[in-house]
Amino acid sequence: MTNKTPAKSALDIFTALIADHNKHRKLLDQIEAADKDARLEHFAAFALEAKAHAAAEEQALYSVMMANPDLTSKARHSVAEHKEIEDLIDEIAELDAGSKTWSEKFEELKHEYLHHIAEEEDEMFPAADEELTTSEERDMGAVFKDRKPKEKAAATVGEED
Repeated sequence: MTNKTPAKSALDIFTALIADHNKHRKLLDQIEAADKDARLEHFAAFALEAKAHAAAEEQALYSVMMANPDLTSKARHSVAEHKEIEDLIDEIAELDAGSKTWSEKFEELKHEYLHHIAEEEDEMFPAADEELTTSEERDMGAVFKDRKPKEKAAATVGEED
């Protein structure tokens, strides 16, 4: 899958989210290509990034979308997918990284995550962009950039969160 290129200024929410998605795509490829020891390190990095991204995205973008009747169902769908992905990350974190089960679950996670971000980029973000003002998008970008490091500091790999 090719990386998406942010279309707007670096200040808006969609540019920030797509930049993160591109980083996540690279991490998933690194996990897939790594040996067992490096796989664990890359997986931990992906897990923390993905969890922080999802939490900050929900606070910055989805909270605003939920308040817009034309966007509520799309936001709910994405939030539900975030939960499914987080549960899968936590499940994988408890497995032996050298096992067949780990590899199978990782492939499921990669497929689900790539589907999720493609859906966001191709459907949800354009729909939200039509409904939201440039000012709102910039404000949401600022909220996301503020919240993500805080969420990453609080995130864990595994079910202890």
